[in-house]
Amino acid sequence: MRLSDVHGLARLALALVLTGPFLPQAKAQEAPGPSIERRVNELLGRMTLEEKVGQLNLVSHGPPLRWEDISEGKAGALLNFNSAQDVARAQALARQSRLKIPPLFGLDVLHGFRTQFPLPLGEAAAFSPRLSRLAAEWAAREASYVGVNWTFAPMADLSRDSRWGRIVEGFGEDPVLGAALTAARVEGFRDGGLAASTKHFAGYGAPQGGRDYDTTYIPRAEMYDTYLPPFRAAAEAGSASFMAAFNALNGEPSTANGWLLTDVLRGQWGFTGFVTSDWVGIGELVNHGIAADGAEAARKAILAGVDMDMMGQLYIKHLPDEVRAGRVPESVVDEAVRRVLRTKFHMGLFDRPDIDPSRLDSAFPTPESREAARAVARETFVLLQNRGDVLPVPASARSIAVIGPLADAPQDQLGPHAARGHKEDSVTIVEGIRRRAQGSGITVRHAPACDLLCRDASGLQAALEAARQSDFVIAVFGEPQELSGEAASRADLALNGKQAEVLEELARTGKPIALVLMGGRPQVLGPVAERIPAILMAWYPGTEAGPAVADVLFGDVSPSGKLPLTWPRSTGQLPLYYNRLPTGRPTLPNNRFTLQYIDEAITPLYPFGWGLSYTNFAYSGAALAKAQLSEGEALEVSVNVTNTGARDGQEVVQLYIRDPVASRSRPLRQLKAFEKIALKAGETKRVTLRVPVESLGFHLDDGTLLVEAGAIQVFVGGSSLAEQVGEAEIAQTFRIPPMGRRASASSPIAQ
Repeated sequence: MRLSDVHGLARLALALVLTGPFLPQAKAQEAPGPSIERRVNELLGRMTLEEKVGQLNLVSHGPPLRWEDISEGKAGALLNFNSAQDVARAQALARQSRLKIPPLFGLDVLHGFRTQFPLPLGEAAAFSPRLSRLAAEWAAREASYVGVNWTFAPMADLSRDSRWGRIVEGFGEDPVLGAALTAARVEGFRDGGLAASTKHFAGYGAPQGGRDYDTTYIPRAEMYDTYLPPFRAAAEAGSASFMAAFNALNGEPSTANGWLLTDVLRGQWGFTGFVTSDWVGIGELVNHGIAADGAEAARKAILAGVDMDMMGQLYIKHLPDEVRAGRVPESVVDEAVRRVLRTKFHMGLFDRPDIDPSRLDSAFPTPESREAARAVARETFVLLQNRGDVLPVPASARSIAVIGPLADAPQDQLGPHAARGHKEDSVTIVEGIRRRAQGSGITVRHAPACDLLCRDASGLQAALEAARQSDFVIAVFGEPQELSGEAASRADLALNGKQAEVLEELARTGKPIALVLMGGRPQVLGPVAERIPAILMAWYPGTEAGPAVADVLFGDVSPSGKLPLTWPRSTGQLPLYYNRLPTGRPTLPNNRFTLQYIDEAITPLYPFGWGLSYTNFAYSGAALAKAQLSEGEALEVSVNVTNTGARDGQEVVQLYIRDPVASRSRPLRQLKAFEKIALKAGETKRVTLRVPVESLGFHLDDGTLLVEAGAIQVFVGGSSLAEQVGEAEIAQTFRIPPMGRRASASSPIAQ
């Protein structure tokens, strides 16, 4: 994917180079070759059965880990080691073991290590693989500085249901956007010195009722079309490992799902890395009801293709006996160990010196990492609405009231899974506004109005007084950190507590008001969307939230984020997504017996791909390079994009298609390519987007890709509401079998 130059990124890329001597040099994975395979086989041939199983045991810092397990060769990988001193101690113990095999050190490094970048869902709103790669590389460089070498990221779970709390860790609802960003994150982590463990394989993002850990039912053709492409993109980008999901998929738990772990991942995609379980995921096979005890759970997991047991202690306890009893062939254990060792050799762990135990994560954030976090964050903010051009803050404003508990919430702005993030490093939103206002001689007043959960609104009167005394009001509300992330599913996505009431009272002051929403997913706004003219979705912006938000509120940078998922009007609309199938009874406003609700609009509040700017963009002159397409060719569409406003800005040019007549019902719209471009006021650029013809097809249940002859409608614009610009014709039907894909549906975007 091509991306136009973005202000400041070249400088940030240079900063990464300049910090090279200070940070450990990221080691690219060695290309697979006979030398690595020879070393793997030689080492495997020297190992006892117990030592082999030890390589498949992943144990966390703290109980049940015994430090002597490392020197005895009983722990091939360790997690939650986040200090150089502990890593160095473990490395020294590994060198005391008989075979001196270095361990992996894993940690959840999702959106930063010490310096926190926006949460992945927010990062996805930038529609920029370049920024995703940059953020991942910074996170990896900081983590690898203290000896972490493996991250349980990126999360490649597509989700269409905002009730699911972990939607914040992913990229939203679209497989093409998800594939592009997942690949970029894998590459960024690797460039910064971390091997990736792409998770959760697979279908975890579609739990029934939006309830975390619940079962999922997804037809196999839908898996291939929608849920698997981001994972395939990760494999193609070089993900070192995958993590099996907690959930049962169509009645078969992913941790014992041979179709997923062996047939698809290894057979069809040719993946040669290893698979780890999630936390005690193998033991949970007993709860799923497919194993009577730990021994059977271990047997089923390894035979399905799970190579490493995270915190279950079941492989180390049961696999030697299972092998000796003939229930698990030793060749299966050998192959699992071979995958783990191969990864360690590819990472260069056998040839890398131990970490310096004096290194501390307090070396961060650096000025460069702060600048990077700020640059990424301000491109993720989505201007949902701006009636009357309330934003940016007018130059005539001499006083601003900043209202809301999340304006001064240094921990909450980091979001969940903040690794080694410290609230003391945070620049809060109110502090960022103060810094920016100070330079313009603007007075800033702050009043929280209520507590973080907005249950106690005893501070409302003070907040209203601050608003009345000010020329402009910035309200900062949304989801505190504890309401988002893992185990944070919600049955009601309305603004929690008394937030709506507080915002109504602020609106009644008659002051110009803008709402900054913080959170890990869309929230049901109800009357707030009518009462508050300007709403900016800021997600969880990270360490540099304050300066980044101020940059956009004051108009120093025009907002350019686009929604990576559909924003519902009410919770009852969920799951809700733009690329749905047509119905035999499409919506007719005056016909009850068509697709609709009797108590809510059928449309979302804001569609996928939506996001306003402080300027305007016009599309013209769209043209298809070829009207007739054959196998091996590409759909190529060019369009002029003009910045018709008075401010510089960025626009995400989006290409969608529809197959109107096919052997199977096909989605009403499908994103197939996008490009983020920067345009100065009055400037025009001609953008060309290319889509391989193979990416215009769909899958059958066995994984065969079917591209059918016939018309393909083409839409280009700034959101999923883009207008049709033409139609192409696929000349002949063709099929590509699962094992013979020439181009993955996970990477349809032109390079």
